[in-house]
Amino acid sequence: MYHADPDGYCGDEDNGQTSAWYVFSALGFYPVCPGTDEYVIGSPLFEEATMISENGQTLNIRAAGNNQSNVYIDAVKLDKEEYPVNYFKHHVLQKGGNLEFKMTSAPNRKRGIDSSAAPFSMSK
Repeated sequence: MYHADPDGYCGDEDNGQTSAWYVFSALGFYPVCPGTDEYVIGSPLFEEATMISENGQTLNIRAAGNNQSNVYIDAVKLDKEEYPVNYFKHHVLQKGGNLEFKMTSAPNRKRGIDSSAAPFSMSK
């Protein structure tokens, strides 16, 4: 009943979705709502990562000071400009550039609290 094919694990219809979730989440964003162009921001796993888009553009992701104690995002900057919302649009990531997360040990309760900072997928 069990074998190394997509249908080889009873009840497993994952087909790589968990791996995709992990990679996106480790980078610090994830496409929560399929069919939209928004990627919700989360805490990155690495201090530094590079993503090369299909169009050849490079997105450099830095989360200086990211460690087991500093799991909260204090600030986000995209190309040295404050990024106040809690999601990225697909075209923004595809454009490439430099994405910086400032990580801290306590949540910043003032960042991203405007209703306009919420992603499409945020329930009311």
